[in-house]
Amino acid sequence: MDIDKKDIVTLVTKSGEEEDFVQLAGITYKGKYYAILWPLELSDVMDLDDALVFRVKRDWKGDDKFESETNEAIIDAVFNEFHRLLNELSK
Repeated sequence: MDIDKKDIVTLVTKSGEEEDFVQLAGITYKGKYYAILWPLELSDVMDLDDALVFRVKRDWKGDDKFESETNEAIIDAVFNEFHRLLNELSK
């Protein structure tokens, strides 16, 4: 996969460690914006085809804040929308 630097998102964990992700897509679902991120370094519990869904909010300074989405119904809906858009593009 060719990775463009502008697609790299660096998030800081609660323990202060930086983790780099590739943003695969941005999806609006029910008026909220979600990012589908793929980790550049896989953890022991992740596979190559695993991606994560984060809700993106703006803070008072206008900076994006990424919050890991834990609601399975929302995660499924965001991935379904992503796959729907991919199918439209491939037609």
